[in-house]
Amino acid sequence: MRQSGILSAAGLYALDHNLERLRDDHANARAIATTLAASKRVILDLATVQTNIVVFHLTPEAPDGPAVVARAKERSVLVYAFGPRTVRLVTHLDVSAAQCATAAGILRSVVDG
Repeated sequence: MRQSGILSAAGLYALDHNLERLRDDHANARAIATTLAASKRVILDLATVQTNIVVFHLTPEAPDGPAVVARAKERSVLVYAFGPRTVRLVTHLDVSAAQCATAAGILRSVVDG
């Protein structure tokens, strides 16, 4: 961990300059999660979405994780497959609530086909 100081500096900057903004990121993640949870092809307990990170699982009827990632990327939405049927996304200060709403719709259409 020779570069831990650089990582620490980024964390300190975020705490000093973007702490209030984090609330927006959490709300954006919750909004995306709410849209996804309404799909019969998504398994997502909304109680688990308490930060800017959303992890959801795909039912056997849904496309698998890598397919969701690839199809979402084609539509400019970047998510990560944690496993064959698990997908993770993170909201951050560079995406607005409107962009998150659009991303949620795209993800829902990718999952629902």
